[in-house]
Amino acid sequence: MTSPDLAPNVASEGGPAAGLDVVVVGGCGHVGLPLAIGFASRGLQVGIYDLNEAAVDLVNAGGLPFQENGAQEVLERVLADGRLHATTDPGVISRADAVVVVIGTPVDEHLNPDPRAVTRAVAALAPQFRDGQLLVLRSTVYPGVTDAVERLLDDLDLSVDVTFCPERIAEGKAMEELFSLPQIVSGRTQGVRDRAAKLFGNLTDSIVELEPEEAELAKLFTNTWRYIKFAAANQFYMMANDHGLDYDRIRRALAQDYPRAQDIPGAGFAAGPCLFKDTMQLAAFTDNSFVLGHSAMLVNEGLPLYLVTHLEKKHDLSEMTVGILGMAFKGESDDIRSSLSYKLRRILEFRTKRVLTTDPYVTVDDSLLPLERVIEESDLLILAAPHKAYADLDPSLPIIDIWNLLGRGTTV
Repeated sequence: MTSPDLAPNVASEGGPAAGLDVVVVGGCGHVGLPLAIGFASRGLQVGIYDLNEAAVDLVNAGGLPFQENGAQEVLERVLADGRLHATTDPGVISRADAVVVVIGTPVDEHLNPDPRAVTRAVAALAPQFRDGQLLVLRSTVYPGVTDAVERLLDDLDLSVDVTFCPERIAEGKAMEELFSLPQIVSGRTQGVRDRAAKLFGNLTDSIVELEPEEAELAKLFTNTWRYIKFAAANQFYMMANDHGLDYDRIRRALAQDYPRAQDIPGAGFAAGPCLFKDTMQLAAFTDNSFVLGHSAMLVNEGLPLYLVTHLEKKHDLSEMTVGILGMAFKGESDDIRSSLSYKLRRILEFRTKRVLTTDPYVTVDDSLLPLERVIEESDLLILAAPHKAYADLDPSLPIIDIWNLLGRGTTV
């Protein structure tokens, strides 16, 4: 590892010279960039390889392509120290002792995972690998993908240690959780696990060892468990709401000073880039016999339609303009990936006179309007993402708030 006290060498093109501790492939994204910044903040020489040229240029200029609390100041510091450099040149991969790949397993339009996506990506990068490197798979993968990558590299006659070390952070909390949560490391041998533990020991002293297949399931179990808990809460919400009762009032009462109920979540849109996708991966892994997972999907994905159907019982939506407050998939985020706010918008576009949308953080949607205009022109508002910016809205406004962010109840 490069000593934190030594000034780094700089190559002629402006990036750090040979001898990188780690390169993060896909390192300008939500998973890769905080990890790269975190490693660099602990004194490692870090390279980022990413195909997105605009994001690479932004990172090298000291900017974040997305919102991540606490990352801006650290990014600026590690750039000034010469410990981090982003590039679109895949050749940077061969210069690192460890290569972290944050390419995960996607789910297609039929809800089937593509287990070969990661191996295809690794195969495309294979000319850049060299014997003796540590290859870290970081994003969620379908069970068995680590083994498939190992076999691929063996077939290519590459002597590379392969480990799966699942990312466990929540968006917006990366700069805290990277250093506070235990890091799971896996490997086929103790030597590989020790090597992965040494790398992630730069972030935390708490290391948990598993076999690769155990680690793959651990990641899927974690996200699926959260998704199922949210589905239970949303189902409870529907039950209470169908009888004109306030779910959140009931939830708060039963949880008060009662330890066994502290983890019952409130109702709300359970979405984002991981929970639904990983639940469907686990379903595929069980030959689609995961009844509980599929039921959770039906509940969570069905919540937008449930809300609109109940609104139609009390309002003539066909003559109304409805405003949606918050298009990110969760509060205090700018990430719209798999956001159910967009599913809600599609439903409302068919059933209302007009739909207006706004979000204080999202910058990639040109259709968004200022909050003041949405409030002024809407007959009814739906609080879809519980951004703190909405907490002080005029109490006289007609707002549907299943999150109970405003403290006025959740019934529709």
